[in-house]
Amino acid sequence: MQLDPATLLVVSAATTFLVGVLFMASWRQAPGSRTLALWGTAHLVGAAGSAGLALRNQIPDLISVGLANAVVLAAYGLIWSGVRTFEHREPRTGVAMAGALGWCVLCLIPAFYAAIEARILYASAVAALYCGAATAEIWRGRAEQLASRIAAATILGLHSAFYVVRIPATVMAPPQPGLSPLASPWVAILCFVTLMFSIASAFTFMALVKERAEREQRIAASTDALTGVRNRRSFTRAAERAMAEYPDVALLLFDLDRFKAVNDRFGHGVGDAVLMGFCAMATSLLPKEALLGRLGGEEFACLLPDVSPAEALGRAEELRRTFAQLHVPELPGLSVSVSIGIAQARPGVAFDALMQRADAALYAAKEGGRDRVAVAESVAVRAA
Repeated sequence: MQLDPATLLVVSAATTFLVGVLFMASWRQAPGSRTLALWGTAHLVGAAGSAGLALRNQIPDLISVGLANAVVLAAYGLIWSGVRTFEHREPRTGVAMAGALGWCVLCLIPAFYAAIEARILYASAVAALYCGAATAEIWRGRAEQLASRIAAATILGLHSAFYVVRIPATVMAPPQPGLSPLASPWVAILCFVTLMFSIASAFTFMALVKERAEREQRIAASTDALTGVRNRRSFTRAAERAMAEYPDVALLLFDLDRFKAVNDRFGHGVGDAVLMGFCAMATSLLPKEALLGRLGGEEFACLLPDVSPAEALGRAEELRRTFAQLHVPELPGLSVSVSIGIAQARPGVAFDALMQRADAALYAAKEGGRDRVAVAESVAVRAA
């Protein structure tokens, strides 16, 4: 059975409508996601535009040509806005509606409205720009590794490429005068491409949202809520993996000196700020490959991969001195310091044993007067 373009438009409109309903249903389950709302609205608007195009020669041209095409262009703009929102950028709804507004203004010009080639060129250019811009937005966010990101960029890029190809094709083979626009083979191709785009975008866009939610849940489960560094479980697992990969690692244990006194005198709000300030300071001074975690309360740990004992000691002393220089003008009585214990890994030594040696060094640093660094080997020598 051969389907005429009008039938294909109806099928495309119905499919796009169902995809829009799917997005809106997902948004109802996660009302905080503007991305789902924008993508749902885009597909519902696109379905309305496709339905208007399908009714060409059955309803006034003002609706089937002027309004329907404007609605379809608005749908592409909303898809771009949804992608921007997904990438944590402003949706810029005004820019999203600019293509549709430009279409409406141009349709007020009789020469443009009467020239089907001009209408095709403008509509194709606008759709290609929105899809191309959405592709660029998806690609810019590739630092966030999501499995469906490449698929989404490919789908949007191919859809943009289709409209780009349509521009020179229209110039070289313009529609024949006197024939209904729906009789053009390009209409059937466009309907099929739009149908595939709706289905593919539904799978990939929903997958992107799901993958991000799962990723955020994994991060939340492995991150200390107050300081943003790894929690104890996450740090231990990462440290064990690092010890298996690097032969020379050093474990630094930190204990903020007299932290209970800070909470008692200045309040827990200031105490929390001190904890966050220590982590921010340590993160800025430590190398990128270092692992930093909060073991609990005011105790922290850092694993330095591929470092010598001298380098580990130098890092620890730098952290100790920098933290001791922390002063808050509004709290002149606030004084902070940190005690640090260091243990260098040995071949065949498990993480638990390394932790015990570093903990013994930390205890020695606190017993020695606090605000100092102690090395596990030195502790063992003094004990002997």
